[in-house]
Amino acid sequence: MEIREVFARNLRRHRQKKKLSQEALAHEAGVDRTYISALERGVYGASIDMVDKLAKVLGVEPAALLDPRPEIDPR
Repeated sequence: MEIREVFARNLRRHRQKKKLSQEALAHEAGVDRTYISALERGVYGASIDMVDKLAKVLGVEPAALLDPRPEIDPR
C-alpha cells in the first residue's frame, strides 16, 4: 500500500472516530472541505505541516496518520 493510501485510510478512520464531518475537520484545520475529501480519496498527498495540523485537530500523533498497520478492532 502506498503511503498516500495509508494516510487517506487513517485520516478517514480518525476523523470518523472523532465523529467529525469533512466540513468540520476542514474548518478546524483552516482548509477547504474539498481538500479533505481529496486527501481521503488519495488524490493529493499532504505536506508534513498539513499532517501535523490534521493530527493536532484529531488529537492524535502525526505518526498515527502514517502508520501502515491496520487498527485492530477490540470487539
